Amino acid sequence: QVQLVESGGGLVQAGGSLRLSCAASGRTFSSAAMAWFRQARGLEREFVAAINWSGGVTDYSDFVKGRFTISRDNAKNTVYLQMNSLKPKDTAVYYCAANTRGAILTAPRWYDYWGQGTQVTVSP
Repeated sequence: QVQLVESGGGLVQAGGSLRLSCAASGRTFSSAAMAWFRQARGLEREFVAAINWSGGVTDYSDFVKGRFTISRDNAKNTVYLQMNSLKPKDTAVYYCAANTRGAILTAPRWYDYWGQGTQVTVSP
């Protein structure tokens, strides 16, 4: 079992930055691949970024490359998403997810555990 709790969302102006955190409980965190997804109102959930168990491999969607950075601290059971140069179209609920099989995948269906989400709103 893995429980995930996101934090760090909020309201920011375009061009600003936010850092999301996802605190995990459970023994399988250190071996799990972790990812961030987001879902804007009326749209499907979409992949943002993922990181493997060691932090040595990452993957990003094209629309966040160069602006967002995913990282993890296994000693703290936490994964982060640093978001810079935010745009209004980044507005969404951001979800943390864990794939206990360890693979970095972009489809939501492969992820076993999900957090409750944190709202990010970027004003023009």
